[in-house]
Amino acid sequence: MGEMRVRFAPSPTGPLHIGGARSALFNYLLVRKHQGKFILRIEDTDQERSSRESEIDIMDSLRWLGLDWDEGPDVGGPHGPYRQTERLDIYRKYTEMLMDKKMAYLCYCTEEELEEQRQELKARGQMPRYMGKCYGLSEDERKKLEDEGRKPVIRFRVPENELIKINDLVRGEVNFESSGIGDFVIVKSDGIPTYNFAVVVDDHEMNISHVIRAEEHLSNTPRQVLIFDALGLKKPEFAHISLILGKDRSKMSKRHGATSLNQYKEEGYLPEALVNFLALLGWSPEGEEEVFTLEDLTSLFDLERVAKSPAVFDLEKLRWLNGVYIRKSPIDRIAGLALPYLTQAGYVGEDGANLEYIEKIVDAVRDYLGSVSEIKEHVGIFFDKELTFESEKAVDVLRGEQVPGVLDLLTKKVQNEGELTPDNTKKMIKSICKELDLGGRKVFMPVRVALTGKMHGPEMHDVIPILGGGEILRRINISLEKAGHTLDG
Repeated sequence: MGEMRVRFAPSPTGPLHIGGARSALFNYLLVRKHQGKFILRIEDTDQERSSRESEIDIMDSLRWLGLDWDEGPDVGGPHGPYRQTERLDIYRKYTEMLMDKKMAYLCYCTEEELEEQRQELKARGQMPRYMGKCYGLSEDERKKLEDEGRKPVIRFRVPENELIKINDLVRGEVNFESSGIGDFVIVKSDGIPTYNFAVVVDDHEMNISHVIRAEEHLSNTPRQVLIFDALGLKKPEFAHISLILGKDRSKMSKRHGATSLNQYKEEGYLPEALVNFLALLGWSPEGEEEVFTLEDLTSLFDLERVAKSPAVFDLEKLRWLNGVYIRKSPIDRIAGLALPYLTQAGYVGEDGANLEYIEKIVDAVRDYLGSVSEIKEHVGIFFDKELTFESEKAVDVLRGEQVPGVLDLLTKKVQNEGELTPDNTKKMIKSICKELDLGGRKVFMPVRVALTGKMHGPEMHDVIPILGGGEILRRINISLEKAGHTLDG
């Protein structure tokens, strides 16, 4: 085999979605493993819906994931242009080749006539398809139709009773009967090629060796194979990867979670977590390990371990993976990502924040995060001026008979300690247990509720140094008053 060349060929009609991102990733992993070329091609023949803004968004999303390309509309390359609307002359050349071979012809049928044909076939219990009505029209017949103002499309002449075999690298041999296809349009009346025609020409001209794409494209493949064969061109290897379903095993939609990469980025998911998660949607490595870097995946990936059955999108698994990467990342990175959410929640002013202080808070709570945006739900204990008790059960903790002694001793130790650190705070709380001869729960829980108003949350040896001595004493007094206690002295 020569150089491996793969392509990711999105239609720029909106942002990059989860399914497209996974297809791009699988192409990227395979070609990087084999040290081939990754081509980005923009399939923008849907002129009404395509936009340059969507194209830029798709490229930005791919870069955010860490997927770079060797050839494309922005970087150029020897097989350009890399936008289909800039390749119309190339398609025209191949159209003429098919017309010369009598493998394509002009079709003047109106939508009404096509619908009539469809209904007639359905009434006979046959598959609706174009039956070749305009094939073999004489020059006079064509002229008459054109004089009526009809603008023709160009259809591909599908050979009859032919078995189309596709050796799919994921699905094995898949067969189609040509008689069920019907003559299909390859060039629209405005001269723009259809997807099935343009993709064949582009894959040939760009020397694409492997086409790795979603299972939904499998039904297009026999049409493309017929065009390859009619033009006498070498076909690429095909691999159709499984559908992505929601947890209820219905087709992936917004109710199963966000569908575009932008939404995940905005919600505080890390690109390395998305890459790791997407790789496991339909591909499984050997062993039980589930956390992989892009470099790990590149060395491990192969099509043999890509499943035929649909992949299930599990948002909780993505949150778990994202949490793993949040905890592994440098704290300054996560703090920087958290700042916009803290600003949005009003915890940080628009004029900025004490980054060292923010890093301490983020470090204290990041074990609880499935996405960076969730930080807003965990940092109120540091920023809220009012100490709010989450329940009557929490207040009951403060009514324990040992609580005044615990909080009195904590107050004295805080006043005597000087600078508070996680290490000396941990020792401080343990010493309270020892000096008062109390079990850990009778000390830890009242301290937590007195200082945060909550019964669960970050480790107190992380919280106490962040709050600082003055705030700790203020909250202890509020908590004792709430529970009806007073400190001696």
